[in-house]
This record gives sequence, structure tokens and C-alpha cells, in this order.
Amino acid sequence: MWSVYIVECKDGSLYTGITDNLVRRIKQHNCGHGCRFTKYRKPVMLLYSKECVTKGEALRCELKIKGFKRDRKLELINSSTASI
Repeated sequence: MWSVYIVECKDGSLYTGITDNLVRRIKQHNCGHGCRFTKYRKPVMLLYSKECVTKGEALRCELKIKGFKRDRKLELINSSTASI
């Protein structure tokens, strides 16, 4: 099972990514080993996640979310009925 997720960094910026182990990935971000974007913006806090059946589906969702403006991302985070 794959997940697409959005985390908020300590500076308020939002980062979107995918993983096959969400708990491990958030720990990696908070230890500075997640990715270059979050390395200096830790700690991060998980705001949104969605399970996907395949990696391809997760990648498509990630790409769609990364194309959203901040307001649309926040709408997705705050609404359990909002769809990607």
C-alpha cells in the first residue's frame, strides 16, 4: 500500500510526497534524512494522507496536489470530503 501525504514544515511551508511506509517517512523528515526541502525546515507535522493501491496511483495524486495552489491544498487538508 502506498500513501500520498502533505506535511507542514516549521516555517509554515507545505511539502507533498509519497511513501510505502508513512510512519518511517515522517521520522526520516524529522531526522533530516527525508529530502532536501524538509532537511532545514524540520520538524514537520503530518496534515494529510491518502492511501493508494499502487505506486503509480500515488505518483498521480502527488503530481495533482503539487499543482494546487496553497489555498487549494489547505482546503484538501481541512475537508474530509474534498477530492484530489
